Amino acid sequence: MRALIVGFGLGFAVAAQLGPLSLFLIRSTLRGRLAVGLAIGAGIAAIDLLYAALGAAGAAPLLTIGALRTVLGIVGAAVLLFLGIRTLWSAFRIRIGLETDEEVASPRRAFLTALGATASNPLTIASWAAVFAAASTASVAGSDGESVLLIAGVGTGSLTWCSALACAVAAARRYVGPRILRAVDGGAGIAIAGFGGLLAWRTLRDD
Repeated sequence: MRALIVGFGLGFAVAAQLGPLSLFLIRSTLRGRLAVGLAIGAGIAAIDLLYAALGAAGAAPLLTIGALRTVLGIVGAAVLLFLGIRTLWSAFRIRIGLETDEEVASPRRAFLTALGATASNPLTIASWAAVFAAASTASVAGSDGESVLLIAGVGTGSLTWCSALACAVAAARRYVGPRILRAVDGGAGIAIAGFGGLLAWRTLRDD
């Protein structure tokens, strides 16, 4: 049970860090509806759980392969740049109530987009591998059963934070006017594209 609680705390804390997917969730929930935000949160949590499992399984050494690390980094940067530019474009073109079907994603589309965008940073496998190494040293994940509980806790914690964020944004949506909505779009677009540019720069620099 302790492993599950520790995993929950880790997943919750990691998901609570402001990043491109948090901004994407906030923006999409404001533009769409709660179901869209929850779908994005589910996609984020699914990849967090998968990468935590890969980290526990010792997949991190694969990232020492230079060509693989470079390809994954460039793909991830391209995904984030695409999301950022698309969000910026909507800030200039969309007015509240006039969104098109392409701009307000269905929950299914939002889930798939979140899966792809979250998976675009597989270097987090190395971070989770370090977490599991520390957990093993601290006797939190000293057995297969404890490792499974820790991984389950990570996924649950990540999903809890993302769901809470989506619910909070959806509750505040009624107070958000067109001007604020466009400002959120612009700020989120710049930040997401900035994350993508930073990832591309770091990938090419380390190559």
